Amino acid sequence: MEYTAILNNIDNWWVGWIKEVPGVNCQEKTRHKLLESLKITLKEALELNRQDALSIAGEGYEEEILIV
Repeated sequence: MEYTAILNNIDNWWVGWIKEVPGVNCQEKTRHKLLESLKITLKEALELNRQDALSIAGEGYEEEILIV
């Protein structure tokens, strides 16, 4: 999957957000480190969302692949 990182250098800090996933944001001293942190944070957020969805769905749920 592809996601869009929004990056900005503010007061010598690199700040970034993932456009498609609210709440995924990071701040680092270098652009390179920011991109690494965003990737790690995005992976963790997606995994937590998956776990939450499965937990809430309970037993007998169905899965369907959606292509947007």
